[in-house]
Amino acid sequence: MEKINSKKLPEAIGPYSQAVKANGLIYTSGQVPLDVDGNMVERDIKVQTRQVFENLRNLLDDALCGMDNVIKITIYLENMDDFAVVNVLCAEAFGDHKPVRTTISAKGLPMNSMIVIDAIAQPYDYY
Repeated sequence: MEKINSKKLPEAIGPYSQAVKANGLIYTSGQVPLDVDGNMVERDIKVQTRQVFENLRNLLDDALCGMDNVIKITIYLENMDDFAVVNVLCAEAFGDHKPVRTTISAKGLPMNSMIVIDAIAQPYDYY
């Protein structure tokens, strides 16, 4: 198992790796809407979702992946009323690439986040 920690992201908020490479796949920790300095972005679902996807892109880039390498994402939403907005932003983030996805309603997300997303990806060097 290879640990992956990106300088493009704030440090992990707990004792864990930002991502790991194991058995040819990249597994990310849940990405919260923190900017590179570790500050929570505005409490708005669009702003937070875009920040989470930016963090995910940066982490995958350091793992020699891109958004088109993502196999599966899990989305944790504080409020399922935001589902439609998040759908639009997922389409914006992934374009024609459509990884499998699970969306879960979850109260009490880390740092009072409205959304957290984790991913599994297959790096370019796997092929």
